[in-house]
Amino acid sequence: MHVVVGATGGTGTALVKELLGRGEKVRAVSRGGDSAIPGAEAVAADASDARRMREVCAGATAVYNCVNPPFPQWRSTFPEVIRSLVAAAGAAGAVLAFADDTWMYGKAAGPMTEDTPVRPVTELGVLRAWLAEMTLAAHHRGDARVVIARGGELYGPAVESVLGQNLFGRAVAGRRPIWFGDPDQPITPTYIGDFAAGLATVAADPESWGQVWHVPHTAPTTGREFAAVLCGQLGQPAKLTAVSETLVTRSN
Repeated sequence: MHVVVGATGGTGTALVKELLGRGEKVRAVSRGGDSAIPGAEAVAADASDARRMREVCAGATAVYNCVNPPFPQWRSTFPEVIRSLVAAAGAAGAVLAFADDTWMYGKAAGPMTEDTPVRPVTELGVLRAWLAEMTLAAHHRGDARVVIARGGELYGPAVESVLGQNLFGRAVAGRRPIWFGDPDQPITPTYIGDFAAGLATVAADPESWGQVWHVPHTAPTTGREFAAVLCGQLGQPAKLTAVSETLVTRSN
């Protein structure tokens, strides 16, 4: 049994499909219990409810933390989710696989690798660093077996990111896509299906446990090039509206 917690978000949905494609038995857990993916067992549960998580994770081989609450709830919700899922996975004897991002690295001077120093520059980056530390500490204490998979900026069905509605949503609607920041800086966008495959792969490999892994991606590109490919596939002019970092900071 593979238990995907946060199963109706972009990552959770892609992961449920990936695991089913591998022939695994999947329990899709969400607050509403409304997973519509054929073949998965849909269960309603709050990821921060430790007792309920023990119930839904009982008998699991692997538990996946794909929870992604709204930004304003990160500080209040995420730590409780980590504690809850560590306890649930530990009680079940399952591996806990955490779908993570790269916010904790801050302004890296070069390509980000698993050895890049953790130097967050925002409050949410500090929080992400702490959550990863909590997760790995649980492994080293023996509370549960865990593994962390990190991806670059994600894109794809149901993904909420800077590559979501502002880029893909506007382009598909026939409007000029928007790019936040310098569109000529190197980036490594990661397709959500590839991220899900990477997460499932490290969860299935005991030699990967207790570590952080970066999910492979295609060769680096830029925002301008990425948008040009998108517009080209839609048969539209390769035009992009770039919003500067200064303007974004002021608007926030």
